[in-house]
Order: sequence, then C-alpha cells, then structure tokens
Amino acid sequence: MPKLRLILDWMLYRLALLLAAPLIPLRLLWRGRREHGYLQDWDERLGAGAVPEGALWVHAVSVGEMRAAQPLIAALRAAHPGMPVLLTCMTPTGRATAASLYGGFATIVYLPYDYAWLTRRFLRRARPRIGILMETELWPNLIHAATHAGVPLVLANARLSKRSARGYARLPALTRACLQRIAIVAAQGEADAARLLKLGAASVRVTGNLKFDIAPPPEMLERGAAWKAKWGSRPVLLLASTREGEETPLLRAFAERAPAEVLLVLVPRHPQRFGEVADLIATAGLTYQRRSVLDGALTPDTRVLLGDSLGELFAYYAACDVAFVGGSLAPLGGQNLIEAASVGRPVLVGPHTFNFEEATRLAIEAGAALRVSDAADLMGNALRLLNDAPACARMGEAGLAFTAHHRGAAERVEGLISPLLKA
Repeated sequence: MPKLRLILDWMLYRLALLLAAPLIPLRLLWRGRREHGYLQDWDERLGAGAVPEGALWVHAVSVGEMRAAQPLIAALRAAHPGMPVLLTCMTPTGRATAASLYGGFATIVYLPYDYAWLTRRFLRRARPRIGILMETELWPNLIHAATHAGVPLVLANARLSKRSARGYARLPALTRACLQRIAIVAAQGEADAARLLKLGAASVRVTGNLKFDIAPPPEMLERGAAWKAKWGSRPVLLLASTREGEETPLLRAFAERAPAEVLLVLVPRHPQRFGEVADLIATAGLTYQRRSVLDGALTPDTRVLLGDSLGELFAYYAACDVAFVGGSLAPLGGQNLIEAASVGRPVLVGPHTFNFEEATRLAIEAGAALRVSDAADLMGNALRLLNDAPACARMGEAGLAFTAHHRGAAERVEGLISPLLKA
C-alpha cells in the first residue's frame, strides 16, 4: 500500500507539472509587466545557465531566504576557502539581493523549474559538491535527480508552518520520500522539527534560526542615524515590509489619529508596488515624499516618507522610534521581525505571524514585541510608545538581548555540513 501511494503521488505531481507547462511562459510574461526581471534569463530557468563545476550550491527562493543564508555562507567559506559558490533563486528580487550580498564571489542563476529533464540537466552541468536548500524547498524531481547524481542535500534553516504542513500532507508518500533523501535537516525550532518528523524526515536537528546571526551592517546604522538627524525631532513610526491590503487601513488609521508632528515611514515589501502605494498615500490625503528622489531634509508639511529603495531596511529601522513589521495584519504569515529587534527598536506585529511563529513568540515573551489586532490597535499602541520614551527604551533593550541570546545557528549548521564536504 505505501508503494502504491507513492506511485499515485508521483503521477499526480507529474500531471500537475504537465498541465502547468503551457502556463509558465504566460506567467513570466504577466509578471514581467510589473517586474522586468521575469522577462530575462529564461535559459537559466531551463537549466542552461553558465555554472561552475564542483561548487558549494545554495538555493534560496527569494529575498528573505537569500539574506538568511548570509551567515551560513560566510561560515562555510571560512571553513572551506577556495571552494566556488553557486547560488540559485526563483525571483528577480532574490537575484538582486544575491548580487548585492554575494556578487563579488558567487555565480548567481535561476533554479530551473522542477521538470525531471531540466533538473538532471542542471545537476549534470554543475556537479555541485553539496546542495543546501534554504528553509523549506522540497522539489521532488530536483531531490530525486540529486540523489541519483550523488549530490548530498541539506535542508537548512528549515521551517514548516501548520498551513504548509497541511499542504505537503496532501501528497504524503511523495513528501516522505523527498524528506528521507535529504542528508541533513536543520530546523529552526522544535515545532518545525516535530512537523518535519511527522511528514517523514528520518532525523531532524534543531539548530536555531540563521536570521539571528545577521548583524546590522554598520554603514546602514550610520545611514539611518544621518536620516534621523535630518528629520529633526519628529517621532518616527516605521511600517516595514507591508503587503497588499495592509497599507489602506494603516494610512487611514494614521490620518485619523496621528498628530501632525509624527512622521510615518512606509516601506512596501515588494518594489513593483512602490507606485501603487504612492497612489494609496495620495488617496488618503497625506502629503508625502519618496526616498528615491529625496536629496535633503523633509519639507515641514510631509506626513509620509515612502521608502521606495532597495537594500536599506536596516537603515529604516535605525532611523525609526517604533517599527511595525508587515505581512501580519493580513493573513500572509508575517515578515522577519528579528532585524528590527537586532537594531534595538520596539516591534509591533499583527495577528498573522505563522511564517515566523517561534521567533515572534520568543520576541513577545522577551518583551521585545507586542501583538496588535488590527490597524486601529496598531496605531493606538504605536502612538502610546512614541509618547513613552522609557517604555520604548525597555522594549529596545529587550530586543537587543533577545537577538543576542539566540545567535549561533550558523556555526551549528556549518558543523553539520562540513563533514559532508570533507567526505
């Protein structure tokens, strides 16, 4: 019966791929209307990009995963100097992030789609020493091809929400077969480990969250401090990494409740939405300036600064007094609150944080973060904190202690991976 179930799961998966094939170029063209990177480098998505042989291969699907890989890649390069590095991703923003972080030493390409002949082609050309899949990237054909090519795979910084676990459980035999072919599963937390074991992982090590090991870049902290000095004595509320459906209620709550001296800094998660969010600010009747064209101090009547720049999130955190981390008011799972806490800023999050379940829970327990129910509740708590400097300071100090306490994942994961590279 288990073997029959595996055959059925494979048939369903391959049927889904077959049906999706004609839609892939259409999807790339559609997304390319707003983000031109989707119109480029299609050869790489077919496994034909230029790649080095015998590399340390890391796959990080997009921006968050690419950033999370940074301390692990640094640790592995220190332990194995001279080994070429190959990075794969799926999104143009992930590729841009990779270029900014690793462009000086790594080859960066898109991972081919998970069709058997494409994954075999990619692995035959690259012949990597090892493959590190960041967070939860279980691509059956890729894993199957890597096994047959003798490439050991590692699932690093693995996380699995209840929602994602239910999705993988729809093809239980195929998911189990994938997990059992992975040499090392390094999970962020105990809850992630339990779900991965339940889905069939042979063994899981809890190593912590690599994002705790990302130190705020000094140049970003300096940039944020310089911005803050230019903005004068205005209290600053940051809405970071906001997603579609969140900005409208947040802007309405700000317009209705915030005193004129409070500056709102709004940084959308996705750059292709910068223009859309600018229109939302104008519709809310709020005066605004854009970071991309700002060359000096803000005008006195500016209520909102639109953060339409890339790679400056740490600077925005350094420049604010209170930070809300988006993707959490809408049921989207939330974004990374560790960055804000590591800069020593009070953090507010919404009710939906299942993508960062354990980190959010630990931050709230440490006194570094507060959970709010909706936009009105967020604005009320933010304004209270902006008027209570001692409370802000206590939460900021708690954030620094919280992030410092949970560092060390990169060293632990490197210790698990290095024996595979020496074999």
